[in-house]
Amino acid sequence: MLKKLIAAGFVAGLALSPLAAKAQDVTLKLHQLLPLKAAVPAGFITPWIEKVEKDSGGRIKIEHYPSMQLGGKPPQLAQQVTDGVVDIIWTVMGYTPGRFPKAEAFELPFMISTSAEASSRAFMEYAEKHMKDDFPGMKVIAVHTHGPGLIHSKNPVNTLDDLKGMKLRGPTRVITDMLATLGAVPVGMPVPAVPEAVSKGVIDGAVIPWEVTLPLKMSELVKNHTGFSGNKALYTATFLFAMNQASYDKLPDDLKKVIDDNSGVEAAAWAGRAMEAGDAVGLKKAQEAGNNIITLDDAQTKRWAEAAAAVEKGWVAEMSGKGIDAQALVDDAKALIAKHSK
Repeated sequence: MLKKLIAAGFVAGLALSPLAAKAQDVTLKLHQLLPLKAAVPAGFITPWIEKVEKDSGGRIKIEHYPSMQLGGKPPQLAQQVTDGVVDIIWTVMGYTPGRFPKAEAFELPFMISTSAEASSRAFMEYAEKHMKDDFPGMKVIAVHTHGPGLIHSKNPVNTLDDLKGMKLRGPTRVITDMLATLGAVPVGMPVPAVPEAVSKGVIDGAVIPWEVTLPLKMSELVKNHTGFSGNKALYTATFLFAMNQASYDKLPDDLKKVIDDNSGVEAAAWAGRAMEAGDAVGLKKAQEAGNNIITLDDAQTKRWAEAAAAVEKGWVAEMSGKGIDAQALVDDAKALIAKHSK
């Protein structure tokens, strides 16, 4: 009997000891496709990790693996986190065509605001409203957009006619459809493949935001950069920052709260601000290089928008054929972007 009491006392004491607290500590693996110095890892993911670790009192440790260091290709990241191969991922949603169809409303031509923060807030609110069932196996931390997408090319693009026949990389199926509609020859590929493709003449340029030109050294590879006037951008890509649902479910309630408190609209806005800060640096780099920076005037921008309108119409028809009320999604996306752009 005495031995049982001593044993029970030992177990009770252990439960209150530092060893028991240690048993609730957790290490999470975060996997993503960009180098550490790129805008999102440097301005959002790394500081987010630091904040989560601090907020948890050091009980959550996150190991950050950039540039696909844990293996696989960028389009496999969404499945890696679903399968629990890794605990957290950041990825381009359009790298897995058909997996997140409702997100494509934000990729449509001249849809988003020129503010990445405003568009990211709008996209997060949109996802919470319309995409709750689109992430099985995942706990969504944030979805967001980048800033205005531009054309970065070997030859200048001053008019819509200049685009005809130009081989341009596009990140997603909606954006490659847009490029084809506008007269270019679209080439789909993940962004890390762009520098080699430009150097070897596989493509004549790419559509990317300013911040992505930095890690790709795009200002050295091409000398022409074409943007648009007005308060709407040519396009954006959409991004997912998510945790494996089982990894989240295993956390004790107080650590779940740490993740929850660092998820949602404010996390999306943080990612958007990181994109905007990177855009400013990317633009400055091209200016310092003496590159040809073109801003199409209102008349040209209107001409492009009218030519690209067929993409939105086609997307609505396609999604409607799959039983999705696509027009309602487009209308709400526009309303949310206007709301957050005020």
